[in-house]
Amino acid sequence: MTAAPTLPSHRLSVVVPLYNEADNVAPLVERVHAALADYGFPWELVLVDDGSSDETADRAAAAARQYGRHVRLVELTRNFKQTAAMQAGVDAARGDVIVTMDGDLQNDPIDIPRLVARLLGEDLDLVAGWRQNRQDGLLLRKVPSRIANRLIARLTGVKLQDYGCSLKAFRGSVIKSVRLYGEMHRFIPAWLATVTTPRRIAQEPVSHHARTAGVSKYGISRTFRVILDLIAVYFFMRFRARPGHFFGGIGLVLTAASSLVLGWMAWVKFGLGENVGTRPLLLFGVGGLIAGLHFITTGVLAEIMARIYFESGTARPYWARPERTLADDEGWQKPQPC
Repeated sequence: MTAAPTLPSHRLSVVVPLYNEADNVAPLVERVHAALADYGFPWELVLVDDGSSDETADRAAAAARQYGRHVRLVELTRNFKQTAAMQAGVDAARGDVIVTMDGDLQNDPIDIPRLVARLLGEDLDLVAGWRQNRQDGLLLRKVPSRIANRLIARLTGVKLQDYGCSLKAFRGSVIKSVRLYGEMHRFIPAWLATVTTPRRIAQEPVSHHARTAGVSKYGISRTFRVILDLIAVYFFMRFRARPGHFFGGIGLVLTAASSLVLGWMAWVKFGLGENVGTRPLLLFGVGGLIAGLHFITTGVLAEIMARIYFESGTARPYWARPERTLADDEGWQKPQPC
């Protein structure tokens, strides 16, 4: 069998976000079933339609009817982007192990058992796919990705070669402990490092194929969003438990500099008897003092409230149509007798 019998008993959820991938749905589901045909443990396939404008949702629903209840469709009410779709799939997944992958057929489901075997066999929390032979354009995809990978690894301290590969295997309890929004799906290893040690995060070479149907939904424009999200990741990894140290440090520098300037202005005004009303330093001192106080107060409160909003359990970065409720032992593709 594909899954080694020495692995602990588990249930596997495969999560696939889809956006305008109508031509890829049927071959994707077929390939997943072929890759997991001999899998030794129960598994399910969770397809997430991210508000597609083509027939993706209809074809995913048809696949669910064809293959059975272990193929599930989570249909978002509009296009919430890839990160929110992935979060929706993780929320819907019921497995002890959760594997995520793209729906464009560039990830190969044949790698899933190997990633899961390493995850459980080595007692890890995440095994990330590494596309060593990436089949994408050089200038628009490979070069920006390599730069981003090195920058992310340097700032977060989680040393991976390929942050952008969606094919990843997670321990379910760990991935469900973080919330994803913005463009955060590419920073999942960094977010996991806030709840587990980087020693329990590994990478594994995986196959990568050229896109044969549909078009890529992501271009060079996403770089700017990624940079902003990287700043947020860096902040929360370094200052999540003590945000006052970050904003307060900036505020203290500004207020200290402004206080010196205003002290000097006071000496010039009252000690030397000179007019300071038209001096630029006075404006700098007053503006810097106000800005420093804002960094110390408003910035801290705003960042903390934003984090509470996304981690509250009731707030979600997406809305999905209701899905049929399944009992705990329903909707699993169980291993066939040998």
